[in-house]
Amino acid sequence: MARTRPGDAGAKVLKAASTLFYRDGIHAVGVDTVAAEAGVTKAALYGNFGSKSGLVVAYLRERDRRWQEEVDRITAAHPDPRERVLAVFDAYEAWVARDGYRGCAFLNATSEFPDPADPVREVVRHHKTALHGYLRAQLRRGDPERADVLADELMLLLEGAAVTSVVAQGAQPFETAKRLARTLTA
Repeated sequence: MARTRPGDAGAKVLKAASTLFYRDGIHAVGVDTVAAEAGVTKAALYGNFGSKSGLVVAYLRERDRRWQEEVDRITAAHPDPRERVLAVFDAYEAWVARDGYRGCAFLNATSEFPDPADPVREVVRHHKTALHGYLRAQLRRGDPERADVLADELMLLLEGAAVTSVVAQGAQPFETAKRLARTLTA
């Protein structure tokens, strides 16, 4: 195995874990597999993340960061708050279109970590709360009296479409959800 420079191991482990955890499931993938896929030692994995739990938290935080970038990129082209909200549905559609889509990584993680006090669940709550907050902030710019209720309704549409898209094996649920969201926000 080639030696890695300091700092390289963490990035390699995170990249490997991201692929493996999302594709195969978090509990189905051991640290031996992640380390082997990353081309690093288990000591390097533990040195960077402390534990498998620490690696899972880092994996979800990185997905959250990438998701935020995707939403920002897609919604930036829309100056109108309502159109920004509707563009979030486009961001989900783009995500579904990628190879190997297996649903929302955060919902998948929640199903594998049932304890609400688990640090993994805290990252999931943060991700979902941030999305809800983004929707609410945009809606307040256009319809402040209904913003809270609309944000709740849109989150249900997004989450329902995320789950249904796995069963449908495509983006069609997001198209339906966006059509409903357009009606709700009119």
